[in-house]
Amino acid sequence: MAGTIKKVVLAYSGGLDTSVILAWLKETYDCSVITFSADIGQGEELDYIEEKALNTGAEKVYIDDLKEEFVKDYVFPAFRANAIYEGQYLLGTSLARPLIAKRQIEIAKAERADAVSHGATGKGNDQVRFELSYLSLNPNIRIIAPWREWTLNSRQALMEYAKNHDIPVPVTPKKPYSTDANLLHISYEGGILEDPWTSASESMFQLTVSPQDAPDEPEEVTISFIKGDPTAVNDVELSPAKLLAELNRLGGKHGVGRLDLVENRFVGMKSRGVYETPGGTILRAAHMALESITMDREVMHLRDMVIPKYSELVYYGFWFSPEMEVLQTMIDATQKRVSGTVRLELYKGNCRVVGRRSEQSLYRSDFATFEEDQVYQQKDAEGFIRLNALRLRIQAMMKNK
Repeated sequence: MAGTIKKVVLAYSGGLDTSVILAWLKETYDCSVITFSADIGQGEELDYIEEKALNTGAEKVYIDDLKEEFVKDYVFPAFRANAIYEGQYLLGTSLARPLIAKRQIEIAKAERADAVSHGATGKGNDQVRFELSYLSLNPNIRIIAPWREWTLNSRQALMEYAKNHDIPVPVTPKKPYSTDANLLHISYEGGILEDPWTSASESMFQLTVSPQDAPDEPEEVTISFIKGDPTAVNDVELSPAKLLAELNRLGGKHGVGRLDLVENRFVGMKSRGVYETPGGTILRAAHMALESITMDREVMHLRDMVIPKYSELVYYGFWFSPEMEVLQTMIDATQKRVSGTVRLELYKGNCRVVGRRSEQSLYRSDFATFEEDQVYQQKDAEGFIRLNALRLRIQAMMKNK
């Protein structure tokens, strides 16, 4: 094994797992290691990461701010599709992994590295998402997944390894669950949450206040869109990352966007997760409301048929697949008229659409009115109904023959 790999690019967070992986890679493969840390809005302090990585043995450190790219090129395309996995999950972690993998492969090419590595375990979805992305972008890249190779099978074993190799591990109160955060969401899994009957503690939540503690007065917010993408909040134009951050602030203030579900992982097991997605929850509701007045019925129904497949591809890790490219092209074509403004009310954990308007609107009050009109001949409906009922009448006659 030693000597077969000369240089590795490691996706590095600076936590216990990836700090141990850094040292383990150097020891096991006798290679140099370059670390890469992505700032996608997780809110963690990244200033210490370079020093820690170098002290642990990294040859070089990359720390890249990818917040705008994450929202513009990954979150917004998925929300143009109204993507949602198993009817509930807004894919916060799933959308981040292909971006991290893409940048890792770019660094590997620039540094002439012959392998990449990650800290995902052999039980989860992330190993699949990372590695499918790696291989889609560089079919010849070598992948090292330490959790599938080493014998360090517990947190205690990692702590012992860190102690024996002089790897500094901050002494902090151990959380009884694991978290993953970015600009779209925070997820909580494992530990006490492995029992699907156990309630999540209120102290766990970071982005949202409890709905019971949210303001007693509702707050209205407007979101403006151009061709399916949000461009402004309350008439203030914002960059993609800043717009999502503002919706997170507004939603979090009112307790919007909490979710507790049991989902089906790609690897086959069921997993309980708790999520906070305040901005994404608001954004999806607004986008669907605007589509309701701007999108043709048959186009909408056709697009809605592919939402489960699109969401499944994202969740499973096929972001860079040819089928994903085809679906995204189709979905983007449906968004040409989806421009306008939506008004929503945020109150005690709820996000309610209260108004929508667009110059591209297909809604016509002169046709839809219950009052007298000059454009719709109600008698025409009789023939429409009888023609649609013809096959039903024939079946009924055959049964009664």
